[in-house]
Amino acid sequence: MDPLSDVLSLLKIRSYASRGFQAGSKWSIRFGPSRGIKLFAVIAGEGWLAVDEVASPVLARAGDCLLLPSGQAYQAASDLNLPPVDGTLLLRSLSTNEIAQFSTGSDFLGIAGYFDIAGEDADLLLSMLPPIVHVREESDKQVLRWCLEQMRKEFQEPQPGTSLVAQQLATLMLVQILRKHLDSSVEGNVGWLFALADKRIGLSLQAMHERPGCRWTLTTLAQHAGMSRTGFAIRFKELAGIAPMSYLTRWRMSLAKDRIAHSNDAMRVVAQQVGYESESAFSTAFKRQVGCAPRRYVASLKLKAQADA
Repeated sequence: MDPLSDVLSLLKIRSYASRGFQAGSKWSIRFGPSRGIKLFAVIAGEGWLAVDEVASPVLARAGDCLLLPSGQAYQAASDLNLPPVDGTLLLRSLSTNEIAQFSTGSDFLGIAGYFDIAGEDADLLLSMLPPIVHVREESDKQVLRWCLEQMRKEFQEPQPGTSLVAQQLATLMLVQILRKHLDSSVEGNVGWLFALADKRIGLSLQAMHERPGCRWTLTTLAQHAGMSRTGFAIRFKELAGIAPMSYLTRWRMSLAKDRIAHSNDAMRVVAQQVGYESESAFSTAFKRQVGCAPRRYVASLKLKAQADA
């Protein structure tokens, strides 16, 4: 897989809710905070969206899609001065096939979605994103228009499998929005996500993700990028905000944590899978990156599972 797909898979992002809501000329809805990523999309009409701790509200028109990576509470309304209805409680009372009606009329039709992040390393993605990712350019909206139209059909004309289809469409929209954000926001941003947009550095990231267990060195990674060792190291850190070998270690440890948590592989096998010849070398690197030894990490997972049971 490519690096973005790898990270999304590692984070185990799941769409837990995708609900349609319809409103008349005057409406106001408030959605509470969550620990995941929120999606807000406008199928018809327009409305204001004000996110907690973000100074300026944004006007979202038909075809606009917005991600709220921080999971902050927000208010969506025709007029932000109107007292809001608690949208979270109302939408939870509906099945996925239903459209919530917030006021008389059908001037506005929108989607409120929520993506849960089950993986531990959420900051691999969330730290790369601003409080609001707003896709509003007409050329960008064309990519999402098909998704929105299919979502509208699923909500207004439910069929067997509508719940699954709606979740898959929401996930597709998430990926497309991230792609558009990457395409339009590379300049001046720092992080592995934006480093992907650089053709040469992107090749080195692709290589690390495809073969995390390879005996990578700064020289071999630079060769993948078609650059000198020094030029590659400088350019990688400039774009990604972290040195190449430090990024590789972090990615390896993220994979290791996932495999420790979700497989029965012996520790020496996990060590080999992520590029360490011995369990002791792996344990040292793991403790330096994660803050505890692998076996202590396993014990903490068991305690957490018992507490959640």
